[in-house]
Amino acid sequence: MASLAWLASPAISQTPAAATIHYIQGPRADAPLPRPGMTLKPGRVALVVTDPQNDFLHPKGVAWGVVGKSVTENRTIENLESLFQIAKAAAIPVFISPHYYYQQDHQWKFEGALEALMHKIGMFDRNGSLTTDGFAGSGADWLDRYKPYINDGKTVVSSPHKLYGPESNDLVLQLRKAGIDQVILAGMSANLCTESHLRELLEQGFEVVVAADASAAAKLPGYDGYEAAFVNFRMLASDVWSTAEALDRMKAIKGGRP
Repeated sequence: MASLAWLASPAISQTPAAATIHYIQGPRADAPLPRPGMTLKPGRVALVVTDPQNDFLHPKGVAWGVVGKSVTENRTIENLESLFQIAKAAAIPVFISPHYYYQQDHQWKFEGALEALMHKIGMFDRNGSLTTDGFAGSGADWLDRYKPYINDGKTVVSSPHKLYGPESNDLVLQLRKAGIDQVILAGMSANLCTESHLRELLEQGFEVVVAADASAAAKLPGYDGYEAAFVNFRMLASDVWSTAEALDRMKAIKGGRP
């Protein structure tokens, strides 16, 4: 037990545990942990959104049955749109890390639990990497209300990630080439792609905050993906903001190069 003595150290015990943090439309007691925060720097901060796609966010999407409750509770759809709107107004660059599966991805020799499920239900399926046939309105397509922001000719859409994190796509390269070292992270799904992006971006040296209610996750009997993600967001990120907090900070800066 001596190895856990740090939990009772003054640095931990004197952290104001009575402070609150936003959680599902209201405050909850915060953990007695440091909260470094992040001061947004014009020209160096970007909004990164994972998987703003129909299969997660449309009521007819193949994952809606398990994520819909969390999406509705968090007002994820509305919160993501607000982030897009303010990022564009403040000239904060927007990067999308999408999730697509092609025919070759269905030939894998082994899979993890959710890989197997996604392939079984045809989640994020596309007809091919060099065609958009059948893409419009499909589960892999953007939610319609986001298209004006994503398809404006300025948003950077990275190559697709294949499992959960950006290790298999070019998101980090695109961020580096744009001079970005701060990220406001949002999107789907909280405990899978969003958390995996958080972890890898931190490992790559980015400063990251999560707009937690601009995300959501599956709720299954005995398993709450959003709660699992929220705990890790708080323990890993520089801060966890509500969308309202993120919007206030984004409005306060002027994008573009300093």
